[in-house]
Amino acid sequence: MEIALEAEQLGKRYGRRWALQDCSFQLPAGRIAGLVGPNGAGKSTLLHLAVGLLRPDAGTVRVFDRTPYDNPAVLPEVGFVAQDTPLYRDFTAAELVRITGRMNSRWDGALARERLAQLGIPPKLPVGRLSGGQRAQVALALALAKRPRLLLLDEPVASLDPLARREFLQSLMGSVAESGTTVLLSSHLLGDLERVCDHLIVLNASRVRLVGAVDELVAGHRQLVGPRHTGEPITGVGAVVRASHTGRQSTLLARVDGVVDPEWTVHDVTLEEVILAYLDEGGTRASHTEWEVPA
Repeated sequence: MEIALEAEQLGKRYGRRWALQDCSFQLPAGRIAGLVGPNGAGKSTLLHLAVGLLRPDAGTVRVFDRTPYDNPAVLPEVGFVAQDTPLYRDFTAAELVRITGRMNSRWDGALARERLAQLGIPPKLPVGRLSGGQRAQVALALALAKRPRLLLLDEPVASLDPLARREFLQSLMGSVAESGTTVLLSSHLLGDLERVCDHLIVLNASRVRLVGAVDELVAGHRQLVGPRHTGEPITGVGAVVRASHTGRQSTLLARVDGVVDPEWTVHDVTLEEVILAYLDEGGTRASHTEWEVPA
């Protein structure tokens, strides 16, 4: 199995604060992976380390088994769309396609122009005058025209309205299906990730809390409802991730590894429920608490 992106005990520190610490995972090639975590969890730091914009303070990160930092040979392999899709706002889309082509060795300008034409992006209008969704599509077109093997997207749709977000994700899915590009997509929008991703990395408090194929992660967790739980082992349960309690009853989201004790009622869970549990790992909430996607 080819590994597109790998981290081993990866860490990055700003002064005394670790923005990312003891981060270890493997992202197999060909996957579309969601990168999830609250603000300050280390998502942008991880992406900047993967694209070579930052140097690690601990551990290693490798892109197709090569170190990205200060390594020009890796740059053609990686496409990157940063937060807020930064572009030179005074340039037109056509000018950006020409300029970017001069800086990339295997540039496919025809692909970029075709994508922009299909989306109805005005080629001669300064990108600063385009809508947020159109600017995001220009940034994606430029990244894909590099023909990267790994595409890193840092909150590319956070500021878009639902229609623009759907169009962006549909465009992304169509492109990577044709090219086989590996994608790591950072987002707070769990519903979007559930629709497009087949792999998941959850960060919280600067560390990896969960990683793996989406189907396997969902299949490996269940909601259990039963008698008040005080921490004793439960047959068939590998770990309790999150618990909520009423007077005589407990509701647990748990990682299961066998047949669960029959005194517990077992329910399937969604990917969103699994993610939110790990974002509050070890926390205890009242049974009536409303869960929200972290902002």
